[in-house]
Amino acid sequence: MALSKTLRPVILDVDTGIDDAWALVYAAHSPNLELLGVTTVFGNADLETTTRNTLCMLDLLGANTPVYQGADRPLLREWAGPVPRYHGDNGLGNATLPPVSRQAESQHAAQFIREQVRSRAGQITLVTVARLTNLARALLYEPGLAALIDRVVMMGGAAFCAGNVTAVAEANIWGDPEAADIVFRSGVPITMVGLDVTMQARLRREDLNRLDPALPYAKVLQDASEYYIRAYEQDSPGIHGWCPLHDPLAVAVADDPSLVGTETFPVRVETQGQRTDGMTIVDRRDGCAGTGAEVALTLDIERFLSVFRARVGMH
Repeated sequence: MALSKTLRPVILDVDTGIDDAWALVYAAHSPNLELLGVTTVFGNADLETTTRNTLCMLDLLGANTPVYQGADRPLLREWAGPVPRYHGDNGLGNATLPPVSRQAESQHAAQFIREQVRSRAGQITLVTVARLTNLARALLYEPGLAALIDRVVMMGGAAFCAGNVTAVAEANIWGDPEAADIVFRSGVPITMVGLDVTMQARLRREDLNRLDPALPYAKVLQDASEYYIRAYEQDSPGIHGWCPLHDPLAVAVADDPSLVGTETFPVRVETQGQRTDGMTIVDRRDGCAGTGAEVALTLDIERFLSVFRARVGMH
């Protein structure tokens, strides 16, 4: 008699814009992950929009995964606003979206995270592909929670490369640096999947034509991703015909950690710098390596793309 496969229980924290949508597809189709719930936060759009987009994608996926709304602003700052330049006015590249068939749960995202982690101590992986406000709120309310989390796989940060909001800051960290620093300081095991590797994970325009047109989400993601690619082309002279798969890569690493090569360093977040606000400061001085967060520095690009295409339904 074959033994049943043990799935990795995960909570996916999103601010559903375009790459988050791909991350939801990847997570829903992974044979290795048990998606306990999806939590939403402000970021690529306002909280109402990111929640609506999340529910919409899950509807298109035929998934009844529960959705929990979280923070609508940073812990200590005013929200800088949505990012229509990259994600469109509706957060999904202005693609035409179907009506949503259900609502988010009444429980707050931070409370959901706390209850799930306590009920399955040492088992749950949190995959965060947005501002870290929801997780920071959960940790502030219950500091002992960090010891009960198996791992946080975080799309965020820039270790030894340029930022994408400022010269040194990546968007998810920059969007609530105090929350990010709380998470890094908490002692929870972290794999930081930052721009060092996500900019190597590339969705090309020709890939969109390989998406099975019979899939209910195909048209939405094709239109949204074309918008995303054009935005990158317009703003980055070195980019032509592709966009980075930031958020799906973090889900992929939770699914298969061997996709990336990591080194362990202390990481802190700058919260008061005039020009360095939101910078992930990775300390690689002698004697510092070996403790702190696992920082992804290399990516098995072809293996990731092969699995990605299979998960999302590309021929």
